[in-house]
Formats: sequence, C-alpha cells, structure tokens
Amino acid sequence: QVQLVESGGGSVQAGGSLRLSCAASGYISTYYMGWFRQAPGKEREGVATCADGGRLTLYADSVKGRFTISRDNTKNTLYLQMNSLQPEDTAVFYCGARGAYPSSARWALSDSFYTYWGQGTQVTVSA
Repeated sequence: QVQLVESGGGSVQAGGSLRLSCAASGYISTYYMGWFRQAPGKEREGVATCADGGRLTLYADSVKGRFTISRDNTKNTLYLQMNSLQPEDTAVFYCGARGAYPSSARWALSDSFYTYWGQGTQVTVSA
C-alpha cells in the first residue's frame, strides 16, 4: 500500500508555469503512476501517465507539448512540469498509482485503473 501527497499547486497567469510533485510514502519503483485533473462541474480526466521505469509516458492531447511527466524513484516522487498554462487548465490535480500495467493507453488514462490517490492540489490559471 502507498500513500500519495501532491504539492506545488497555486495561482498563475496564463502563459505561466508550475511544477507539481507527488510524494509517496513507500517505494514507487514498481508502480504505474499518473496525473489527473478535475475541473469544477467536470469528471476527472487523465493528463499524463508514466510507467515504472519512467521512459514510457502518455499524454492527453490537450496537454501534449506543454506538460512533462517524470519520476524519481530514488525519491519516491512523481512530477508534472506544466508550461504555457491556460485558464482551461484550472482544476484540482491528483496523482494516482497502481502496482500493475494498464492493458491499453486508454486504460492508462482512465482513473478507474488506479488504486491509490492523493488528496489533490489546486491549480488556478487566470487570463
């Protein structure tokens, strides 16, 4: 079992950057992990995912070229570098983890795949 704690959220203007962190209580080297977000009145959606080794990544079309997911297994931490932020990126961002591989890219970006979740961190982007 692993506990996840997100941090790094905040308020920025459009075009700005933020770096989110997700610190795990245990070893994450064998976990598939991902970042999700939930905007007010909307369902939680997958943003980016990262396999245990860190080299296999997936991104939602809406963030490709702007967001970068990475992980440092020695620090048991997952990151999300967010550049060129836009007001539509405003949401609560969550990290998820599961000790298994998803069967497809679509499944990897589905919150139903993940077992463990953090409490979320708010990101607000103003125009």
